[in-house]
Amino acid sequence: MSTPAISSDIWLWLAIAGLGLFHGINPAMGWLFAVALGLNHRSERIVWLSLLPIGLGHALAIALVLFLVLALGLVLDPGLLRPLAAAMLFGWAAWHALYGRRHKVRFGMQVGLGGLFLWSFLMANAHGAGLMLIPAVIPLCLAASPTHALTVGTSLPIAFAALGVHTAAMLATIGIVSIVVYKRVGVGFLRRGWINLDLVWTIALVACGVLLLAI
Repeated sequence: MSTPAISSDIWLWLAIAGLGLFHGINPAMGWLFAVALGLNHRSERIVWLSLLPIGLGHALAIALVLFLVLALGLVLDPGLLRPLAAAMLFGWAAWHALYGRRHKVRFGMQVGLGGLFLWSFLMANAHGAGLMLIPAVIPLCLAASPTHALTVGTSLPIAFAALGVHTAAMLATIGIVSIVVYKRVGVGFLRRGWINLDLVWTIALVACGVLLLAI
């Protein structure tokens, strides 16, 4: 493998980890819920315990999207897969911009771990989190194949590895943010102002679609 290819692969893996960090920073992906549950039960242990269902729900949502897109890639012409995936990203960005605020997933603070798992799964799907990994995962799968085509033997291990890297980065971010907010900052700062993360998320979806068409 040439040096430029190795460099490109590294950047793609860093992008997958970076998206995990981006998802972890977003309070809608879990840390706000973990902190709220910890404060409600007055237990730091609950904050840490919340990470398990949050991570599992998010990972399942990502996995379903990744494997669905890769399954389509096995039967579609590779030239059609990229524009199709980009169209899905653009469409989801448009839906999120127009209707996302009207379809918030609501769970009470007394929800159990099973409910937290379901909430995390639904939130990741509602935000199109899995679609955002496609611009990095598809090139990695194509580069790993001797024929530069999507195959089960090369695509599945890469998809699982990408899922693991992304989820680990997201959970590490959520864990750090949750404990810092729980023990030091508190959630009062949210009442004083917050970044419009809905807008940031929509822009990120569009950017991923553009990147997918460009690579």
